[in-house]
Amino acid sequence: MSRYAVTNPATDELVQEVPTITDEALERALDASRAAQSSWARENTVEQRSALVARVGELHAERRREFADIIVREMGKPVGEALGEVDFCADIYRYTAESAPSCLADQEIPLPAGEALVRSAPLGVLLGIMPWNYPAYQVARFAAPNLAIGNTILLKHAPQCPQSAAFLEQLFADAGFPAGAYTNIYASNDQAARLIADPRTAGVSLTGSERAGRAVAELAGRHLKKVVLELGGSDPFLLLASDDLDAVVGQAVAARLDNAGQACNAAKRIIVVDDLYDEFAERFVREFTAVEPADPTEPATVLGPLSSTEAADRLEDQVRSAVAHGATVHRKAQRRGTFFPPVVLTDLAPGNPAHHEEFFGPVAVLYRVRDEEEAVAVANDTPFGLGSYVFTPDREQAVRVADRLEAGMVFVNEVGAEGAELPFGGVKRSGTGRELGHLAFNEFVNKKMIRSA
Repeated sequence: MSRYAVTNPATDELVQEVPTITDEALERALDASRAAQSSWARENTVEQRSALVARVGELHAERRREFADIIVREMGKPVGEALGEVDFCADIYRYTAESAPSCLADQEIPLPAGEALVRSAPLGVLLGIMPWNYPAYQVARFAAPNLAIGNTILLKHAPQCPQSAAFLEQLFADAGFPAGAYTNIYASNDQAARLIADPRTAGVSLTGSERAGRAVAELAGRHLKKVVLELGGSDPFLLLASDDLDAVVGQAVAARLDNAGQACNAAKRIIVVDDLYDEFAERFVREFTAVEPADPTEPATVLGPLSSTEAADRLEDQVRSAVAHGATVHRKAQRRGTFFPPVVLTDLAPGNPAHHEEFFGPVAVLYRVRDEEEAVAVANDTPFGLGSYVFTPDREQAVRVADRLEAGMVFVNEVGAEGAELPFGGVKRSGTGRELGHLAFNEFVNKKMIRSA
């Protein structure tokens, strides 16, 4: 049973509890979403649907501080980062609205005789199961393109984000979306499973843990439902060469501390070639561990608390296990409740269980490698394949290494460079499908071929 409640991770104060939706109310919500979908898709052009999507983005911009404060309260994100998240969402809704007409336009197929085209059509009602670490951004990635396509959405937010869930539902209503187009549901896991199995639901998108992804994929497959999964990551940060080591150290620190390290696509494994390792490691460990967790409501705060006591306990257990199996730990302070100070692990051998784990918090692992060849091998020695980062002033080397990395995304000489225009997604156990950019319009859509003589 999911318990929807806001517990401020910075203060451990229980702010609000929200009851789980009843089975009867859930049935009404599904019926309403199914009834709304036909008119939403058929009685509104893509331009009309896109105009409402754009309005959602405008409302994000107009109410950015109110939304950011909710995010800080629910999961402890520093307020500056929360404001940035809401602003990014505004960009996503704007980009989606501008791009939808061209991305969903008919595609003509040249033939020797006759005519043929591919027309994009919605699938129907979609279930979105969203996480707590980006309460606004994750919804934008899923909702914006699929509403523009003509699908309708039932949105199950993370149990610790009921205020974000309600706030978003109100934004869509205020933007002018018809009843049933976007519906928030405080559903339990069992209720979500029944929705996936229900024939009125056409597909499901999950952003979450690998364990949750397995459960959703298995259930969706059993009922032949389209599924998109964005799961965990243990993204490598490869330093192969540098003409400005201070800048690279700064980028590595920023890449690991974003959202208190609670990001699937954060740089978690720092892989450095031998001739740069000692100098880089000395600077990185000093700068990274010097950052102190602080009050997330203060504008100057860089690192806030972890999302919950349970999350902090889990991360501490991982660090202890890694050290017990031979890793060396570098830290300047001990944990205070949910406030988890930055930790660097070195000497972590492939036989250490932590070698293949994801650290979801401000823990960085440093690897020393001989050369480019070993750097690529270490980078790919992971069950995950979400993002990756390559640092070298040699453009030819960067392209060569990017081609060899087993990841859905590669960023060269920059971090924090995601954009509304750039497809997001991974391979291996990081999931299936793509969100954002033009590829977001290719997931929950029927690419219908029409041929005529």
